Amino acid sequence: MYRGRIERDFALWVSKGLVSAPAAEAMLTEYDARESSFSVGRVLLTLAAVLLSAAILLLVAANWEALPRIARVAGIGALIWIFYLSAALCLGRGLNRIAAALLVMGTMTFGGAIALIGQMYHLSGDSVDAMLVWFAAACVATVAFRSGALTVVSGFLSWAVFGVLIVENETTFEGNGVIYLVPLFCVIVIALVWYTGANRARHLAYLLMLGWLAWLYIEISEQWLAVIFFIVGLVCFLAASLPISPLYRLAREAGAAPSFYSFLLAFIGLAALHIEVDGLGADIAIGAVTLAVSLAGIGIAGRMNGAVRYLGYAVFAGETLYLASETLGSILGTSGFFLISGVVVALIAWIVIRLEKRLSAKPVAEGI
Repeated sequence: MYRGRIERDFALWVSKGLVSAPAAEAMLTEYDARESSFSVGRVLLTLAAVLLSAAILLLVAANWEALPRIARVAGIGALIWIFYLSAALCLGRGLNRIAAALLVMGTMTFGGAIALIGQMYHLSGDSVDAMLVWFAAACVATVAFRSGALTVVSGFLSWAVFGVLIVENETTFEGNGVIYLVPLFCVIVIALVWYTGANRARHLAYLLMLGWLAWLYIEISEQWLAVIFFIVGLVCFLAASLPISPLYRLAREAGAAPSFYSFLLAFIGLAALHIEVDGLGADIAIGAVTLAVSLAGIGIAGRMNGAVRYLGYAVFAGETLYLASETLGSILGTSGFFLISGVVVALIAWIVIRLEKRLSAKPVAEGI
C-alpha cells in the first residue's frame, strides 16, 4: 500500500516539475532495496522454502524405519547444519534472499527434527515443551544471522506456542504456567523486530498480546478487568499519540502500530463493559463514552495515523447503530429501526465528510 502511494505521489510530482524523474526513480529503487520492503518474489521464495522443508521431512518420515537410529540422528543434524552453513555462505556473497530461504528451511527442519527424534527415543515431554524449544532455537538463529525472515518465523512460532496451549487445554489458571509467559514472547519478538528491522513482524507480537488479553478476560470475565483494559489502552494511546508525551518520539519511530493497537485495546475494554453491565442506562453511558473516545482519537491521531482514523470511524458508526437499536429501534419496531438507521448513517456520513475536510489539511499515515 505504501509503495503504491509513494509511486503515485512521485509520478504526480514529476509531472508538476517538483521532482526530477531520475531522482524519483532513484528513491523508489532505494526503497525497494530495503530488507523491510514488501516483495512478492521474497514471499514466494520463503513459501518455497517452507514447502521444501515439509517435503524433506515427509520423505525422511516415510523411510524412518528403514534407516538405522544413528543414521537418522546424524542425517537430520547434518541437514540442519547444511542449511545454516549454506545460508552463511550466501550472506557472505550478498545473496540475501537465497540466504533467507535457507535459514527458513534450517529452522523448519529443526522443528521437524524435534518431533522425529522425540518419537524415536520416546522422550518425555509434551507439545508445549517441543514448541518452546523450537521457538527458542528460532530466536537464537534470528540473532545469530540478524535475519528478518527468521523474525517472522519466530513471530509465528510464538503464536504456535499459544495455540498449542489452547488446544491442549493447558490455559487455565491451574494448568501450564507457560501461558503467563506469552507477554514475554511478545517482548522477545518486538526486540527481534528492532534488531533485524523486519518491521511488519511486529504486528504478530501486538496481535498475540491482544489475543492473550482476550484469553485472560475469558478466564476471569469480570467487570474490573474490562475497566483496566479500557484505562490501560487509553493511557497507552495518549502516551503514543500526544506530542507532549515523553514516549511520543519513540512511538513515532515504531510507526503507527503503537497508537492503533492501544486504541483497539481501549475499545475492547469498552466492548467487554457492554457485555458485563446490565440495564439500558449503563449501556447508554458506555456508548456515550465510546463515541467520545472514538471522536477524540480521530482528533488526536487521525491526521497522522490512517489506521486510528478508520478504526475510530468504524467504532463510531457501529456504536451509534447499536445505541439506536437498543433505544429507539426497540420502541418503534423493525421499520422504525431501519428508518432510524438510515438517518444515523446519513449523520455519520456528514460527520466523516466534515472530519475528512479538516484532516486533509495535513498528511495522513495510511499504514500501520
